[in-house]
Amino acid sequence: MSLNIGDIAPNFTSKDQDGNALSLSDFSGKKVVLYFYPKDSTPGCTAQACNLRDNYNTLLEQGYIVLGVSTDTEKRHLNFIKKNELPFPLISDTEKEVHDLYDTWQLKKFMGKEYMGTVRTTFIIDEDGKIEDIITKVKTKDHTAQILK
Repeated sequence: MSLNIGDIAPNFTSKDQDGNALSLSDFSGKKVVLYFYPKDSTPGCTAQACNLRDNYNTLLEQGYIVLGVSTDTEKRHLNFIKKNELPFPLISDTEKEVHDLYDTWQLKKFMGKEYMGTVRTTFIIDEDGKIEDIITKVKTKDHTAQILK
C-alpha cells in the first residue's frame, strides 16, 4: 500500500520519547512534518534532525509541527533529543506499525547486502489531514528548504 499526494494521512497512536501516547489526530488543524529516519545518532539522521532544529522557529512560524519517527526505543530517542537539544517529539515505532501505515519499512540494499530498513521519507500533511507533499530524496543537511520550497 503506497500513499500518494492528496491521500488522507493514516492516523496512528504511538509513544514519544517520554512514553506518552501521541496520535497524528492530536494535531488536527495544524500542518505536520512527519519524517521517518533510520536511526538516532547516526551522521545523516543527526544532520537531518539538527537542520530541523536549527530552522524550527521558521517552521513554527509557517504553522508546522515536526514529528520524527524511527524504530529506536524511547530511551534512545530521549538521549538523542538531549544530546542534540531537539525541540520536537520523536516517536518510538519499535513494532514498525507506523512504518507499515506509511510504507517506509522496505527492502534496502547497501554494499551488495539486502536487508529491511527505514526508507528516509518525509510526509507534509495539511490542516485537514491530507498529504500535501512526499519528500523521498531527502537532503539531510538542507531538509527545511525542501519542506518550505
